[in-house]
Parts: sequence; structure tokens; C-alpha cells
Amino acid sequence: MPTGLVSAEQKVRHLAPDCANMSAMADKQVEVSADIKCDAGTLYDMVSDLSKMGQWSPEAKGGRWLGGASGPTTGARFLGHNSKGWRRWSTVATVTAAERGKRFAFHVSFGPLKIADWSYEFTPTGDTTKVTERWEDRRTAWMERLSAPMMGVPDRPGHNRKNMEATLAALKRGAEAK
Repeated sequence: MPTGLVSAEQKVRHLAPDCANMSAMADKQVEVSADIKCDAGTLYDMVSDLSKMGQWSPEAKGGRWLGGASGPTTGARFLGHNSKGWRRWSTVATVTAAERGKRFAFHVSFGPLKIADWSYEFTPTGDTTKVTERWEDRRTAWMERLSAPMMGVPDRPGHNRKNMEATLAALKRGAEAK
């Protein structure tokens, strides 16, 4: 083979690690959407009201603003409360986007450990609003391995997808009942 040319087999071996990384990244991100007959501002208010989150989410039970914050603003922090079966835990979240009617996002940590990034985007589409909820796993590999038995969730992406679908379905019921 002439110098500088790469065989098909070498190309496949070279690309395989990148494909594996892409697959791993896909497993660390989940996105679900729902079209809801409600204006984007009202939906934003419903999602960003910590006291009401337990009405929508099967796992997130609410929270409270920290450090003098009284509502969603970029940089504000809150203590979020969660439960799954008999398990209960709290995490600190920092709001990374707070644009009423457009986007509410936050980064979750446990002490110095990164846990996840969550976001809700609101896109008006005529008489409905498309709400997109996203989750990105920010845990390190060792933390993933430890958290599966501790949290009782061996498949966090699958578990979150199911909960996110339930959250948007409950949000839809709540918003459209108004």
C-alpha cells in the first residue's frame, strides 16, 4: 500500500473509539418534549415554582431558595428535595438560565461533586407551547457505579426518561385544566 494511505480496516479501528464515546454521551443525555395548550410564561412559572415541582415530578418533591434568593434568577441557588420509594435526598442547584417564557435551567451538585444539568425550554407554536425537558448526567464514572445501588436506579437515563415523560404529562394536565 502506498505511503500515506490508510486501509479500511485501519479507518474502522481509528473511528471505533469515537463511536463508542458518542454512544456513551448519548446515554448521558435525555430529552423529552410535549405540546401543551398554555402560554409559555405560565408554563415557565409552573416549572420554576419550587413549591409546586412535586405536583409534576414523580421524583423531585420541591425545594427552597437559598442565600436570600426568592425566585428564579441566574446564579440563584436552591436546595432541591427528591425521593424514590423509601430513599430521600437533597441536592444544591444553581440556576444557569432564567428567562421567563423561554428557558429555565440549573446545575445540580452534591457538595463539590457535579451531578447533572437540567433545563426546560418553552417554544410557542400557535395555540400551544412546546416544552422540552433535558437532562445531562455530569457524574464521574465512579460516582455512577456507586449511585446505582445506593439510589436503587441501575439505569439512570432510562429512569429519568420515564420520569421526565411523567413530569411533562402532569404539567400538561395541570396547565390545560386551568
